[in-house]
Amino acid sequence: MSARKQRQVASDAGLSKQRVVVEAIRLADLEGVDGLSMRRLAGALGAGAMSLYHYVANKEELLDAMIDIVFEEIELPPEETDWQSAMRRRAVSARQVLARHPWAIGLMESRTSPGPANLRHREAVTACLRRAGFPVLMATHANWLLDSYVYGFALQEASLPFDTADELADMAENVFLPQLPPDEFPYLNESAAALVAAGYDPADEFIFGLDLVLAALEPLRASA
Repeated sequence: MSARKQRQVASDAGLSKQRVVVEAIRLADLEGVDGLSMRRLAGALGAGAMSLYHYVANKEELLDAMIDIVFEEIELPPEETDWQSAMRRRAVSARQVLARHPWAIGLMESRTSPGPANLRHREAVTACLRRAGFPVLMATHANWLLDSYVYGFALQEASLPFDTADELADMAENVFLPQLPPDEFPYLNESAAALVAAGYDPADEFIFGLDLVLAALEPLRASA
């Protein structure tokens, strides 16, 4: 066996499915998922590209495993509290996880071979709503509405050109306001100036909207 082949075998010997998937998530967090390939992943692991197929059959199976870890990071709705508090905690956790893994937002509902963490998560969410008194169909409506809100907010948040309230204030003063002459855009100019003065943080919008969604669902549960 050549020295090069011996080095490759030694490198491949340190692989495991867990290591392969964790490294794939690290790359996706840094570079996005579109450019993730088995060859790129093998290079990052210092392994032969073909050796990865001992752990995942193809990229789709790799994505299944990656999304399963994302679901595992999301807190399950706790059983010891009321349904609104439980679903609020779960939604807040999901938003935080998706902020770490924005590439996953568009893949959370796309997997046709969900992993165990994915299924446990969905079972826990459905159980929370059903135990709260939602009939099956209404629990489905509630689940869709909550997930649409969380995923939509996470997607919008990931696309913002700023990360903090301070950065927003700086952009508003130096970028947005100069584009909003008050004689042409009086309401937008007024809003931008007022938000800067108030130290507005768009991150606060998540809980504001989430509480509205939860409050709107409560009478539907009660009437059902």
